[in-house]
Amino acid sequence: MARSRKSSAPGIDDLRARFEQWRQTRQGKARIPNELWSAAVTVAQRDGCNRTAAALGLDGGKLRKQMVAASAVPKRTPPPVFLEFTAPAAKVADYTIELEGRNGTLRIHCKGVTATQLAALSRELWSAAS
Repeated sequence: MARSRKSSAPGIDDLRARFEQWRQTRQGKARIPNELWSAAVTVAQRDGCNRTAAALGLDGGKLRKQMVAASAVPKRTPPPVFLEFTAPAAKVADYTIELEGRNGTLRIHCKGVTATQLAALSRELWSAAS
């Protein structure tokens, strides 16, 4: 069975009634209140601009402009109030040590150790190999 497409979404009838009530009670050529524009934009985002404009008796171009204005984000962001400056990280010591013995050469590359730690390591390795 083919699925029928509704011409008006839920809520459009209530909004149409609100527009009609406003049109009957407005003074002269008063502008459409922001509350009604906002509701129309919400429905148009869900159901489409042309369909909503036709159902509510609105100018499609004006409704499209309202939709763009509602979804627009500010182009300029305010400058930060607080800026934190951090010192560059301290350089990490980088050592390469070569130990030559009876059985060959041992090369060790160490990063982030102190010279004292490296000396202790090489003494241990030398004594173990001898």
